Amino acid sequence: MATMQPWSRVRVAKCQMLVTSFFVLLLGLSVATLAVLTYFGAHFAIIGHVSSDRTPYEAMHRWAFYIGISLAGLLTLGAVLGAAATVREAGGLMAGGFLCFALVFSALVQVAFWRFHNPTQVEDAFLDTYDLVYDRAVKNLSGTPRQQLVAIQDMFLCCGKSSPFSLLGDAEAGLCQGEQAARQDCLVGIRSFLRTHRNIASTLTGIGLAAMVYAMLLSSFLWFAIRSGSSLDRKGKYTLSRRVPSCQPQEPSFFRRSQGSPKLQSPTDADVFHGRPGASGPSGGPRLL
Repeated sequence: MATMQPWSRVRVAKCQMLVTSFFVLLLGLSVATLAVLTYFGAHFAIIGHVSSDRTPYEAMHRWAFYIGISLAGLLTLGAVLGAAATVREAGGLMAGGFLCFALVFSALVQVAFWRFHNPTQVEDAFLDTYDLVYDRAVKNLSGTPRQQLVAIQDMFLCCGKSSPFSLLGDAEAGLCQGEQAARQDCLVGIRSFLRTHRNIASTLTGIGLAAMVYAMLLSSFLWFAIRSGSSLDRKGKYTLSRRVPSCQPQEPSFFRRSQGSPKLQSPTDADVFHGRPGASGPSGGPRLL
């Protein structure tokens, strides 16, 4: 099997880099969408509205939004730089794209490490906030905590929470009456919602890690190709330029002397017949012009 030429490998890498940049751009938009929904979404916003600034949930909620927007910005910037550097063959832009990919990869590794060691930290903070609102509503059935609890239950389509001893007081039993009593437990509903959100975030994290590794390999390869002097000709064929000192092949000394010496001309028939002396040289050979 014939080996692929250097220009063919670079050309294939450029096509792959353009496709990867487009995919990374879509990934950045997905991360930005997830961050916005996490911060401004109805389910998260209603929990954030009832929680105070000092609760762990509020701090975690704010940091999740900032990290998501930062990752989305770096992904978008890296995709634009990678595509522009591929088209323009700019080594500086390609180095900038590689730096963005490396930063995103480092951040995603830290996120994955944190999720592995703290798998229930977000869920615990979410449920703690609900428990706080629930306890306030039980103590004050006609005040603001009651309205906040009803809003949370209507958002998650749940009602109350089960007692560990399956015994509920009159105040707790009064929170779920009529059609609301047929709804699922709020602890179960909140866990199910957070599990879906966690699966989406974990999927984006895994895809982002794989994409960043591939993008860093492509960008580093194309950067070395650009630095080595590769260029595109006008026909669209990728060729590697060679830095060879310009020199012209010299002709043999015999031809160089021939070009500067007078030309030889053979005597014509008329000169031979009439015996003209000018028709030949001193030695009887052909004359010189």
